[in-house]
Amino acid sequence: MQDVFVVGTGIIPFGKYPDKTLADLGWPAVKQAMKECGVNSTQIGAVYCGTALGGMLAGQRVMKMVGPTGMPIINIENACSSSSSALSQGWMAIASGVHDLVVVIGVEKLTKFGGGTLPLEREDWEVNQGMVMPALYAMRAQRYMHDYGLTIEQLADVAVKAHDHGASNVNAQVRKRVTRDEVMKSRMVAEPFTLWHCCPTGDGAAAVVLASPRLARQLGAAAIKVAASEVTSGKFTDGFRDMTWAELTHRGAQHAYEMAGLGAEDIDVAEIHDAFTIAELMYYEAFSFCERGRGHELLASGRTSLGGDIVVNPSGGLLSRGHPVGATGIAQAVEIVRQLRGDVGAHQVEGAKAGLSHATGGGVAGYDHGACSIHIFTR
Repeated sequence: MQDVFVVGTGIIPFGKYPDKTLADLGWPAVKQAMKECGVNSTQIGAVYCGTALGGMLAGQRVMKMVGPTGMPIINIENACSSSSSALSQGWMAIASGVHDLVVVIGVEKLTKFGGGTLPLEREDWEVNQGMVMPALYAMRAQRYMHDYGLTIEQLADVAVKAHDHGASNVNAQVRKRVTRDEVMKSRMVAEPFTLWHCCPTGDGAAAVVLASPRLARQLGAAAIKVAASEVTSGKFTDGFRDMTWAELTHRGAQHAYEMAGLGAEDIDVAEIHDAFTIAELMYYEAFSFCERGRGHELLASGRTSLGGDIVVNPSGGLLSRGHPVGATGIAQAVEIVRQLRGDVGAHQVEGAKAGLSHATGGGVAGYDHGACSIHIFTR
């Protein structure tokens, strides 16, 4: 297996684009990534496109807007882990020597649904009983608060941090700072969550170009190494599930750390799947950034905020950057790569040498989550 490098990145500002097609969203991100590293479409060995709700042949629809096609174009659906799972497939194609250069796309257009929660499969009995994602995470929050003494004020502070970071990110969907009081007084969604505890849905696209060591050197690009690529599925159980513990993420994190030869203490910056405020605290613990039940203490310490030693979601995360489901995983990767290159601007994590991205996909009865994809990047 050979090393794999990210040599190009592209992203469009996340938001609501009701008049644009999926292809309209996707191709500018791809062109930006290709231009950044100076490659043309004839050099692309394969394309991997992640989208959860974008319909058939999403990658083909995007790539026909870019230029010459005909290469293998593989479309991947894995819920919120769709494009990060596509990234893992692209990584494997380079690492195994099958291709020297591939493009990985994440793209989604959620405005076509007109708002509301994401449509889940009604054949699932929990979904049929109303277990949409805000309800599921609200139950996790309630249990966590009961078991560990987390207060609603401390939970609100997750949203405050996210929007402090996102306000400086030109690609964020919501660039508004909020106070704890504003978070707590916004309209109720699913107790204890008010509106600001929940990520906004919308439209977006991001892309990366992956290359072999030989081609990365030839391109002379500012390459960042993909030190670990991990995709894990949840373990099904029809019995008790501990809703306060992200078992799938913890298991995947241990595999990723081992692959990269790093530990939690080596990570300088992380983009994690904070679809709802409680998720960020639970994932602090799953990634071993702190002990179980101590996530709120880590947050309060300031270590996960800009200026801290383990900055989490400097982009604003899903809570502020937005969560167009299939685009999220690659958007996280773009953020981490640009952080390690030192070129994100106002929300730069100074001196970052190692970072990770993390996207989970849920919505199936009996699982912690259906899928989880974790990548570690180093410079």
